Amino acid sequence: MIYFDNSATTYPKPSAVLNRAEYASRYLGGNPGRSGHKMSVRVADEVYKVREKVADFFNAKPENVVFTLNCTHAINFAMKGVMQEGGHIIISSLEHNAVSRPAFALAQTNRNVSLSVAKVADRNEKTVSNFKSLIRKNTKCICMMAASNVTGEILPFNEIAAVCKKKGICFILDAAQGAGVMDIKLGEGINFICCAGHKGLYGLSGTGVLISDGKYPLSTIIEGGTGATSLELKQTDFLPEQLESGTINVPGIISLGAGVDFVKKTGINNIRRKEDRLCDMFATQVGDLNNFTVIREYNKKYAPLVSFSYKNANSFEVTEYLSNRGFALRGGFHCSALAHKTLGTEEDGLTRFSPAVFNSEIEVKKLVTELKKVNNIGI
Repeated sequence: MIYFDNSATTYPKPSAVLNRAEYASRYLGGNPGRSGHKMSVRVADEVYKVREKVADFFNAKPENVVFTLNCTHAINFAMKGVMQEGGHIIISSLEHNAVSRPAFALAQTNRNVSLSVAKVADRNEKTVSNFKSLIRKNTKCICMMAASNVTGEILPFNEIAAVCKKKGICFILDAAQGAGVMDIKLGEGINFICCAGHKGLYGLSGTGVLISDGKYPLSTIIEGGTGATSLELKQTDFLPEQLESGTINVPGIISLGAGVDFVKKTGINNIRRKEDRLCDMFATQVGDLNNFTVIREYNKKYAPLVSFSYKNANSFEVTEYLSNRGFALRGGFHCSALAHKTLGTEEDGLTRFSPAVFNSEIEVKKLVTELKKVNNIGI
């Protein structure tokens, strides 16, 4: 199977990631922060080292790095923590359900919360203007993605973060499709970064990160054992323990540390250049096929993924056909109701091609050859 579904989860993982996860499972068996014995202390030390690596990677302080189950988990912590007491929130028209569903739920269940959706336009200037036009006196938060998981379009998040900084609005960035391929840092208006550990950071599944600049305290949505303030019934009120109730995923976190090391050693720019080259190659050649439509515009910038449609079958049929011939791509609606409504692709969905640094031009050529057969003779 040639794997082109890296926007969902990167595969294969670097050997160092697998080795560190195995090491953690074999030798780091204690529960960090829960006991005073040597193994527990050793595990806590190893986890803290990863916290430091992630903090350095995103320009944060280690104590403001919270390990979560995934990016969705991190977004819910940030959004619901900021909005729990009410206010107005703005999201974009391309958001993943990880952003749109908790925002919608807040607006539906809390009468003090209101939601607006800013349209992503053809030009970044217009998109920024659309966000600005929705800001109210009680706007408390803007939450948006760095890049669309459906089209790969890079949104003007830095510009909108600057607007938030000027107006004193909390800005939460969904970096699921940006971390590891884009140089994303806290600061200049970005107050929270939420990302998956298992995508561009090459950690194992079941890992995510919430990074805070410390400016906005969060109300908790999950309470429990934190290993700190154990004699108090009130939830621990300082990070990271405040948001890390229960036993954390030690093998996953240790694997994430190795993934961050891999990305830093390889170089974000080197990873991005290779993946962009594969995407450009794919988009150009498939775009020349008369029965296929590639979802890209010349005047926009994209993260390394390409979505396309085939006029004689829906995306589920295309994905199944390709899977039977040894290619793993993502078909359907990509957990993104707003994006497909915006794009007008609610009926058939799109098929998504998303390479990683381990993919090759030869693999892309094989996929293109298969799609040329489909173009000529059908599925």
